[in-house]
Order: sequence, then structure tokens, then C-alpha cells
Amino acid sequence: MSTRIGILHPGQMGASVGAAAVAAGGDACWASQGRGQATGRRAAEARLRDVGTIEAVCDQCDVIVSVCPPAAAEEVATGVAGRGFGGVFVDANAVAPHTARRVGEIVVSAGARFVDGGLIGPPAHRAGTTRFYLSGSDAPSVAALFAGGPLEAVVVEGGAGGASALKMCYAAWTKGSAALLIGVRALAGSARVEEPLLAEWARSQPGLEARSEAALSGNAHKAWRFAGEMREIAATFEEASLPGGFHSAAADVYDRLREYKDRAPPPPMAEAIGTLLESGR
Repeated sequence: MSTRIGILHPGQMGASVGAAAVAAGGDACWASQGRGQATGRRAAEARLRDVGTIEAVCDQCDVIVSVCPPAAAEEVATGVAGRGFGGVFVDANAVAPHTARRVGEIVVSAGARFVDGGLIGPPAHRAGTTRFYLSGSDAPSVAALFAGGPLEAVVVEGGAGGASALKMCYAAWTKGSAALLIGVRALAGSARVEEPLLAEWARSQPGLEARSEAALSGNAHKAWRFAGEMREIAATFEEASLPGGFHSAAADVYDRLREYKDRAPPPPMAEAIGTLLESGR
């Protein structure tokens, strides 16, 4: 019998994790109770079985993978622990190492085993695009569940918190630098020096204008999720006795773009600049 894997909850990334498990020969399911139509469509496209409730996921699954916004990580873990789950719980959320360890303590105290996870890359629809870093004693067995599928699972050292630390370091640059570029464009707009700044960039920093445009267009619709991740990164820096202010500010930038949640197409730069400046007044 194939390993039964529960996905809580199939957003864009979570659905792709479930689909990757199915592609690798697993049996993946989800709980539709309390979820919207968009989630249902993603789950159906990913070939996830709907078992109705989280109770059913906990009863039927050997492994549960939590993929949710960072602020909900402990809530999801508490819900699973309260339902007596005794399998392997994988926290695949963008959280600080100390948050991952707290999640681990929650599920282990209720009888489960814990694996820390960190996803790097876009939703895993094609091989070679996305890595699922895993740490903890059960990490190798979880990694094996994805062998042969489009999601590359990689075991790293460090126990609970190791995979999350790697995720925090990676996103500190990718999403942190994107927020900085968006903020610089807003500052230049506020000071009415955007045109000469772009001209100088073209001379001395070729490609930076395009990167700043991509930072907005690629992230505005996801900014509502990134704010929490930036706060987790700030906490990770502070836990290491390093300044966390860079990423606290990045969280504020993304918070100010919250109104563009799931919006397509992305806002023009001029509109986003106006939103950033107005939100701070």
C-alpha cells in the first residue's frame, strides 16, 4: 500500500506538493471543509482525494504536510495535535527556526513525529524548478515519498529548525531584496527623481530597472503572504544576534501592497508607488 499523505492546505504551493507526491506514486488527500472553490479546483487538478475533514486526514494519513501562511503554522499544528495524529508531521512553512521548533513540540507532545521543511522555488509543476529541504530523523523517509516526481526533496542537517534556517537565509535575499527595490522606486517617486535615477541605473547598474519592475510584477499579488515571512526572517536574524530591521521594513513594504492580493494583471509601478506612499501617511 502506498503511503497516505495529507496536505493542509492546497494553496498553489501546497497543491503542487500534493501533485508531486501523487506523481511519485503516493496517495495524497485534503480536507474540503471550510475551504473555498478555488482551493477545491486546485486540489482536483492536483488529483488529491477529498476526505472532507481534518479529522479524516489525521485518521487516514501516515504523513501530513502543512503548507500555509507563516502566521497559521502553529494553529495548523495545534489542530492536528488535538486530533491525536500519530504519524509524521512535516511543517513546510516559511517560518523561523524557533517557530519550527515550537511547531515540532506541539505535534510531538501529542504523539506524532516531526520533520522540519522548507520549500524553495515556484509551485513544483516541472522537474528542476523546486526543492523541498527536510531536516530531522524522519527526513530521509519523507524525502523518499517524492523520489521520481517533479519536486526534488533534499535532506539537510540541523534537526528541527535546519530546513527552516536554510529557507530563511534564501528568502532573506530573494524576497528581501525585491522589497528593497520596490521601496527605492517609491522613494525616488516621492522625491521626484525617478527619471534621473533610472537613467543613472541604465549607465552604472544595467538591468536594475527591469529587476525593480519584476520585483513588483512578480510579487504584488503575493505580498500579503510575504509580510509574515519577512517578520519570521527578522526574528531569525535577531535570534542570531544580528539586526532584524532590514526585514521588518520589508514586511512593511509588503503589507502596504496587501490590496493587490491575487490581482491580475499586476499594478503599474506608478500606481504601486502611490499605494506605498499613501499607506504610510
